[in-house]
Amino acid sequence: MSQPGSPAWKPGVLLAIVVSSALAVWALDPIEQNLSYHAFADTRTLFGIPNGLDVLSNLPFLIVGVLGLRACAVAAPDPIRHAWMALFAGVALVSLGSAYYHWSPTNDSLVFDRLPMSAGFMALFVALLGEAVDRRLVRWGLVPALLLGMASVVYWAMFDDLRPYLWVQIIPLLTIPVVMLLYRGRLAHGWWLAAALGLYLLAKGAELLDAQVYALTLELSSGHTLKHLLAAAGCYCLVLIQRGRCRPLQPV
Repeated sequence: MSQPGSPAWKPGVLLAIVVSSALAVWALDPIEQNLSYHAFADTRTLFGIPNGLDVLSNLPFLIVGVLGLRACAVAAPDPIRHAWMALFAGVALVSLGSAYYHWSPTNDSLVFDRLPMSAGFMALFVALLGEAVDRRLVRWGLVPALLLGMASVVYWAMFDDLRPYLWVQIIPLLTIPVVMLLYRGRLAHGWWLAAALGLYLLAKGAELLDAQVYALTLELSSGHTLKHLLAAAGCYCLVLIQRGRCRPLQPV
């Protein structure tokens, strides 16, 4: 199944990561959603919008998602393009789902935030496999992967168990550095992929330090607002990869 010239053991490494990570996550005790997750540092109303900055900071996701879809539309036809388009559609929908959630943060509204996020994570995973291993994986695997991602959110909503959703978030993050290491010659503009990963990790760090960032910035921005901006910047790096299919990009 791997592309010509690819040692057979390389796809085996990726398969081992997928299986072992899934087994490791499932071996954990069920992970409930801590209701303190909904207690964000910045609850100020802005222009009549509750939790204003956490709501409005989702706008960059919509902009980046639309730019990504446009970049895919003008790129050369390629089966992998469908996975990237699914990713950017997910990014655009995150802006709506996350804004809806932050307007009134509850477990019920969080479902609408996580559904497009899960689809985006799995679309990125399939796109990476298609780029590096075999383009046919996009044709065979994209729809099942998207359904699996969204099913992880439904499972959490029904059983209050985050383990499947945790795996859906983890697997693309594990795959990116491995694919970059094993398939360096096949990833166009890999520095943008590395930048996207780095920005996403910074975003997760800002999320964990929500209140601390709010205090350090003298209440200018909370960590969660910063998370949205950093994550959107990471997604824009993926847009630049698609633009690079139309014209060469120079490292910055």
